[in-house]
Order: sequence, then C-alpha cells, then structure tokens
Amino acid sequence: MSNEADFTEPARVTFRGQGGIALAADSWGPQDGPLVVFLHGGGQTRHSWKDSGLALAKAGMHAVLLDARGHGDSDWAPDGNYSRNAMVEDLIGVLEQLGKPAFVVGASMGGLTGLIASAHPQRDRMTGLVLVDVVPRPERAGVERVINFLDSNREGFASLEEAADVVSAYLPHRRKPRNPEGLQRNLRQRADGRWYWHWDPAMLSGRGEEIDFHTDPLEDAARQLTMPVLLVRGALSDVVSEEGVRAFRELVPHADYAEIGAAAHTAASDANDEFTDAVVDFVRAHVRTE
Repeated sequence: MSNEADFTEPARVTFRGQGGIALAADSWGPQDGPLVVFLHGGGQTRHSWKDSGLALAKAGMHAVLLDARGHGDSDWAPDGNYSRNAMVEDLIGVLEQLGKPAFVVGASMGGLTGLIASAHPQRDRMTGLVLVDVVPRPERAGVERVINFLDSNREGFASLEEAADVVSAYLPHRRKPRNPEGLQRNLRQRADGRWYWHWDPAMLSGRGEEIDFHTDPLEDAARQLTMPVLLVRGALSDVVSEEGVRAFRELVPHADYAEIGAAAHTAASDANDEFTDAVVDFVRAHVRTE
C-alpha cells in the first residue's frame, strides 16, 4: 500500500446527478480501499468532512466527499428541485459511477438521503450506513432552530468577522475560531462586496412543513434496514434526543450506536477525532472481503 503521505491532498472529481446536474466532490485515499461516501448537512459543503477524509485516507480507505445539489461547487437545480427523492437519485447515480458498493455517511440532511436510499431498488450499491445526529423522529424545536438559522441573513454579511459572530451565536458550545478565514469554504463574496452562504436558498422551500410529513417513510425505510448501521449522536444535540435514539434502535435492533459527549448536532465538526475513529472502526468491522 502507498504510504499515507500520498493522500494528504484530495483529487477534485465531478459526478452527474439526476437530470445531468454536476455534483462536485473530493476524493481522498487509495482507489482500491474500502469506499466511504460522505453526505453533508443542509447549508454545509463537502469541506465539513475534510479532516475525516484525510483520516480515512491515512487508514487506507477511499473517502469521497460530495457537495449536494445546490451546495458548494455543485450546480444549483435549475428547476429548484431539492426534494429528498432528487437527492436520493443523485446518490444512487454517484454510487453507480463509482462502480462499487460504498459505506454512506450522512449528517442531518445527508443522513436522511442515505436512509431513504437504503430502501431504493438499487440499495445493493450501499455496504453500510452511518447516520450522524439524525433519526426518523427528531425534536421539532431543534430542527426548527436549524432551519431558522439557514433561512436567516439572506442579505449576506459585511465581513467574514460578522459571519463568524452569527455562527458563534448559533453554536455557543463551540469555541469561536481566532481567524474567520475558514468560513470562505461556506461563503462567497459577490460583486456588492458582501459575503453570502454558498448554497441555493430555494433548498429551504417547504422544509419546515416536511418534518412530520417524512416521519412515516423514514421509519418504513429504517424497518427495512438489513445492512450494517451506525447511529452517531452528539450528547448536546437538540435535534436528536435520547428518546429519538431509543425509537430508532427499536426499529433497527442490529444498529451500532456511538454518543459523542462534547458534541451537539454538528457532531463530526465538534469532535472530529472521536467521530472519525467511530467511522473507521465501523467500516473495518463490516467491510466486505472478496
């Protein structure tokens, strides 16, 4: 195997999603390693998984970090279609283009995509599923807080510092970074000089009303799960409660479970080392051997 120094930078790749939409991704690690596809949460980008991508590459795994449609460097949907089904078809298309089964790691919105995809006719393209702070029955107040944050500041920010203050207020459990430059991964400066979130606001259309609407199909998908499953919860999360975890584990008795004590809903970013260790251990335990 090549030494880990060969994988300190990702390769930029592009996939085609439903309707031919271009989906940007970073590819980390050896192509012949166990394949792990990462799906970020709403309003995030593939860069939220950067540290995990590097860690998996060093562990000999092939990590693909995908920008969802309307996010990051992926195309915005010309018809405004950001439905769960569209994102599921995007994922299935990406897995087909990758050419071998993959573990799918999804946070929040990405986790819902992965869960619904697990009931897709082509679900055999998935080797296993990691759900990061998402269950079929989330806490409404927590979900609404996330949606309200994403729907705020549509007028943009005068500076990166202003954006950092807003993020810090939204994530009070996390230490505010000394340098806000890292926010440039999630913001773009437009001609007016202001900084705007780098995702399509049309993504939010109807999201608030969908919370209860999707519970039944999500639970149906969970009941059908036979592949290996890992549920990761941030102990400080206001989106996934202990009750929500218990309900999920009743639906999926074979699921593994990991709780990260210092993390909230943004579990992977809050405690990346602990999160990544859990993913690596899960993949190693369930990787298929030919």
